[in-house]
Amino acid sequence: MGSMTEERLIALGLELPPAPAPVGNYVAHAHAGSLLFISGQLARDGQGRLVAGRLGAGLGIPEGQAAARLCALNILAQAKAALGDLDRIAQVVRLTGFVACEPGFVDQPQVVNGASDLLVEVLGARGMHTRAAVGVASLPAGSAVEIDAVIAVLG
Repeated sequence: MGSMTEERLIALGLELPPAPAPVGNYVAHAHAGSLLFISGQLARDGQGRLVAGRLGAGLGIPEGQAAARLCALNILAQAKAALGDLDRIAQVVRLTGFVACEPGFVDQPQVVNGASDLLVEVLGARGMHTRAAVGVASLPAGSAVEIDAVIAVLG
């Protein structure tokens, strides 16, 4: 029998993409005691296609939420690469969501809900977390959303 978390992903019709490799002088994930830090993940799908653009300038909240969901899937992919088994996730402790947007755009929390909702769908109560949602002028590669995570780990 496989990981209960991976079985849940399958039941939801979701597939983890390959864990994206870092594109600079940093690591994709790092352990510190019982915490796993996941570097910011962009809104890329499993084929490497990026959701690019700015909220309030061509992208609406539904597109932003879909981009945030991709970020969350990439966070889970990094956690699997780091831990070998997603069932080792004790708790998602913190997400920081960065939303590329126009100056007047104020719905960053709604956009980042796409990631928060996915993590709760997949992990249940273990996916509940603290969070910040911040608007920014631009993100790497033109990504619409970037999200990093801090995860408490079992064993």
